[in-house]
Amino acid sequence: MASGVLVNIKEEVTCPICLELLTEPMSLDCGHTFCQGCIIANNSESMMGQESSCPMCRISYQPENLRPNRHVTNIVEALREVKLSPQEEQKRDLCMRHGERLLLFCKEDERIICWLCERSQEHRGHQTFLLEEIAPEYKEKLQSALDRLRAEQQKAEKLEDDLAEEITSKLDQTKNELKSVQDSFEQLRGILASEELKELQRLEKEAAENFDNLAQAESELAQQRKLLRDLISDLEHRLQGSTVEMLQDVKDTMKRSKNFTLKKPKSLSTKQRRVFQAPDLRGMLEAFNELTEVRRYWANMTLDHQRANSNISTNAYKREVRSDFFDCYQKAHYPYKREEDEDNGVLGLPPITSGKHYWEVDVSQTHAWILGVCKKKIYPNRVNFRKQDKNHQPVCSQYQPKNGYWVIGLQNESEYKAFVDSPSSEPSSLPLFLKVPPRRIGVFLDYNTSNISFLNITNHGFLIYKFSSCLFNNEVYPYFNFMNCPGSLKLCSPSS
Repeated sequence: MASGVLVNIKEEVTCPICLELLTEPMSLDCGHTFCQGCIIANNSESMMGQESSCPMCRISYQPENLRPNRHVTNIVEALREVKLSPQEEQKRDLCMRHGERLLLFCKEDERIICWLCERSQEHRGHQTFLLEEIAPEYKEKLQSALDRLRAEQQKAEKLEDDLAEEITSKLDQTKNELKSVQDSFEQLRGILASEELKELQRLEKEAAENFDNLAQAESELAQQRKLLRDLISDLEHRLQGSTVEMLQDVKDTMKRSKNFTLKKPKSLSTKQRRVFQAPDLRGMLEAFNELTEVRRYWANMTLDHQRANSNISTNAYKREVRSDFFDCYQKAHYPYKREEDEDNGVLGLPPITSGKHYWEVDVSQTHAWILGVCKKKIYPNRVNFRKQDKNHQPVCSQYQPKNGYWVIGLQNESEYKAFVDSPSSEPSSLPLFLKVPPRRIGVFLDYNTSNISFLNITNHGFLIYKFSSCLFNNEVYPYFNFMNCPGSLKLCSPSS
């Protein structure tokens, strides 16, 4: 029954001219509705006879009075989407217009038609084929279109996967950057807190010393005042007494009175007090940023225990070097070594031939050391100690950039030096003045720009010294030496 109703509705919205469902329906003043294309064509034919009339009722009309029928348009669109019943589905191979079997294919319109459609004005002159003849060609075209769209679908899926991966990567990058920013500012806050604590401790110590000095001054002043009161009382008593009482032992009284001079306590002297200066935040930030940057190039390094002096040993992980020969007893009895003594230097591996490299060394376990870079392979009994300092500590004459050594060092427990070139074979050193004695030193080598920087990690990464325009011809090695002193040098890890 529903199918019958649909058929009746379709008949109502079928164009009387082309017998197809109405396309862009246009209504006349008489109420009849036609396809826009059909009625315009009919109007063109009527214009030749100077009259336009309805093809159904022949009532005249004015072409400008044609109006779209939106209501019929909606009905036609709804009917096109209605699914036919099984009985109707069986009739789909029949022409809806003529009821004949659909056996032909119009190539111009790419539509299946019946033999009556072929003879209609709509398809007149068009190229038509039997369905069996044209099917292979269109099957190949459809398969080609399907293959192309499937390839596009694969591209879309890959793009979707790439996009998802990029989104994940960006999220991870953002999280890492957020954590890096938080960690950086947390470290900066830690630096400021450390500086504040040191300043407060200094002020507390200074205040305690000042109060001790003031207490001592108060005691000294009280003693002087007591002595002064005693002298004044003695003089007043003599002046008020008899002649004998006045002159009795007057020599001693006069001597004490004459020699007495009020002395100003030392603590009340105009001693200049150090004025508090806020930390150089800009410098600290620059040093911190530089330290953060160079730590990106942390080198995976070990110590070359095979080339080390026989009196030197490295730990099982080849990250720490210490002296086995020069103990405290020997240091007491042999304060300096002979010229033929061995070099206590140890090299870091692998050798460096390009790029940027960074490492940190714990120097807190020894009171004398030399650190840096050298470009010579070290073998025992090859280095000559020609000169000793005032405390008979050996100084290697070879530690000069022109000899392939770019190093700084600590001698006599508090003298920091950079070893620079000298016109003679004798060593030359440049004193370094450090506000904070380093317990940990960072070394940054940029092979390509020929620069070596030494950073004081204990003082937030401030620059200690920098060698520029170094002559690196071939491979160079990190260099470690604790100058025949007891203790050890230790390579630090990034997490330490």
